[in-house]
Amino acid sequence: MLEDLKNRWLGAGIEPGDTVLVHSNIKRTLVDFRRAGYAISPEDILQSFLDAMGPKGTLILPLFNFDFTKGVAFDIRSTPSHMGALTEAGRLRAEAVRTGHPIYSFAVIGDKARSFENVDNESGYSEQSPFGILRELDGKIAVLDLDDQNSMTFYHHVEEVKKVDYRYFKSFTADYTDRHGTTSEKSYQLYVRDLERGVLTDVNPAGELLWSQGLYKGDRPRVGSGLRVIKSRRMFEFVEDIIDQGKALGALYSLEKK
Repeated sequence: MLEDLKNRWLGAGIEPGDTVLVHSNIKRTLVDFRRAGYAISPEDILQSFLDAMGPKGTLILPLFNFDFTKGVAFDIRSTPSHMGALTEAGRLRAEAVRTGHPIYSFAVIGDKARSFENVDNESGYSEQSPFGILRELDGKIAVLDLDDQNSMTFYHHVEEVKKVDYRYFKSFTADYTDRHGTTSEKSYQLYVRDLERGVLTDVNPAGELLWSQGLYKGDRPRVGSGLRVIKSRRMFEFVEDIIDQGKALGALYSLEKK
């Protein structure tokens, strides 16, 4: 059973020793295996990714939670992920390292987890964030059964690094409890879209370009394994080129009709 799952991910482009950020919707995978007579769990899927990457591999899972933007207190030891059952299973692993941004935190498991230890980036998508570290490590991004619009936060990393003019820095403040149990008021930033200009995140057109140029490997959402994989540096270069050519409108964002 776990071997079958592992082979799905290997067939889609994950390799032993990889460092991979995985965005996921595991519902179809669970249903497929249950229909075949196997009652697998989110923990089984988590282990299958770790098995595919092997002992030198590193799994990164998004633990995004937007309550801090509403003034809700964050506790790095216990605030849950809002990104699905696979990510929450990763958060609960004893060996998982959790990064510090209260909105865009990550669980990191495996060989390079210590590279993410004590990461407490002020801005969610910055070069100091796990997105930036992933790029430094030349890691991969894998997406299971989600389109770009509902998964690929890495686009915003490139937009922040490039300081695009349709987004701006916004600060959020609330109580923050660290891993030692100390609570204090802290502020963090996000590079948010310009609502006054009617900016809408609209990245599926860029995703189609990634497919057409052969940069995505694996399967489209809800087809086959449902998993696609891309190297983070190559994706950064691709998105950077869109921005540099002045083609972000229509590829990365659209404008609300008034």
